[in-house]
Amino acid sequence: MPQQDRSNVNPSESGGFGSKLGFVLSAAGSAVGLGNIWRFPYLVAKYGGGLFLLIYIILALTFGFALLITEIAIGRRTGKSVIGAYKSINKRFSFLGWLAAFVPVIITPYYCVIGGWVLKYLATFISGNGEISAGDGSFFSEFIGSSAQPTVFFVIFLAITALVVMLGVEKGIERISKFMMPLLVVLTIGIAIYTLTLKGAGEGLKYYLLPNFDNFTFSTLLKTIAAAMGQLFYSMSIAMGIMVTYGSYMRKQDSLERSVRQIEIFDTGIAVLAGLIIVPAVFVFSGGNAEALNKGPGLMFITLPNVFQSMAGGQIFGTAFFVLVALAALTSSISLMETVVSIIMEKFHVKRIKASIITLIICFLLGMLSVFGYSAWKTVELFGMQFLDFFDFISNNIMMPIVALLTCALIGWVTKPVYIEDEVLESEEKFRSRKLHAVMLRYVCPVCMIIILITPFVTEI
Repeated sequence: MPQQDRSNVNPSESGGFGSKLGFVLSAAGSAVGLGNIWRFPYLVAKYGGGLFLLIYIILALTFGFALLITEIAIGRRTGKSVIGAYKSINKRFSFLGWLAAFVPVIITPYYCVIGGWVLKYLATFISGNGEISAGDGSFFSEFIGSSAQPTVFFVIFLAITALVVMLGVEKGIERISKFMMPLLVVLTIGIAIYTLTLKGAGEGLKYYLLPNFDNFTFSTLLKTIAAAMGQLFYSMSIAMGIMVTYGSYMRKQDSLERSVRQIEIFDTGIAVLAGLIIVPAVFVFSGGNAEALNKGPGLMFITLPNVFQSMAGGQIFGTAFFVLVALAALTSSISLMETVVSIIMEKFHVKRIKASIITLIICFLLGMLSVFGYSAWKTVELFGMQFLDFFDFISNNIMMPIVALLTCALIGWVTKPVYIEDEVLESEEKFRSRKLHAVMLRYVCPVCMIIILITPFVTEI
């Protein structure tokens, strides 16, 4: 089977990763995004500190591993984008490829809008005006409540993303990942070390690492497990078509199993380090009040600027932090857009530049809904949600678990796990986690998907 099969598209247009390091860093860059830097820390705080951390790590090594290696193996074995990949496995599951393809189409636009918000804060701190972003949240609400500035920063972020994708896999995605990922790791470690030197940070560290069993019930355990599994989707780029796409660019001689483990280490390590930055810092700022961490999206754009303002060297600290967040957001947005571009190239037989421009236009039009959803069209709601919140809910809470559940059904019961095992053995003598993969894919992962889908209804009851 050829390494790259893009139907009638010139293979040089799709290209592939030039090295195993390039693949691992690019896939890890896709996984490391806003989910790690912003969402993971506040979920840890919301769901019992170290208890959530423990559950997340266990799930990452089992549930996350099984789904991640499955998607990458599907991509490498078929050599196709997500639509073509599922069709080539089993024509009856062609619809699954289309469903998976719509996930990045929905996520990319609003993700770039949030990326634009990050650029706004980065520009504010770089200009030496970080203090104006602190306060009661009026800076953030006034910013997203206007139409002009959010549009400008959204377009800038979207354009940077599109430019990297236009350069191709090896010259664009791989090259930028080899530069940004080591920088992101160094920044994360450096900022985390600085945070832990702050007076009072020890209490925050204890809260972050030690499990909290206060008010522990079966309901809270169910919510914690569901939240950890949901975070894995958000963080590891599972069920978005991304890993299938990146897998199709992976070289046959590179070890699948070791690569996936390395991606997991990168992804989980950055998430844990982000928690070491945010949780102790907010504890110091709030005088030990854990409620200050339960701000959801407001944690990054409202609470943290106050934290930076309250500490010595906060201007420099804040600048470094938003550089880190911008890098993480960009590596993920690149992978999201690349997935859409690969689909357009394969289905419509167009070259990369043209496919990238088409994707850019689609993302701009859909992204403007999220921009206007907080300003000009803020009174317009979909099922009681603003546009960005609706897109986030429909993709993360419904479409992605369904894609993962159906993938488990296809590989676990129709083709059987041997379909993945054979591809793993293309590049190594033994599949060490073969039994774990089979059990997780056939039995555990489907149950997990059902838990994610029904938990909101069960907890309401």
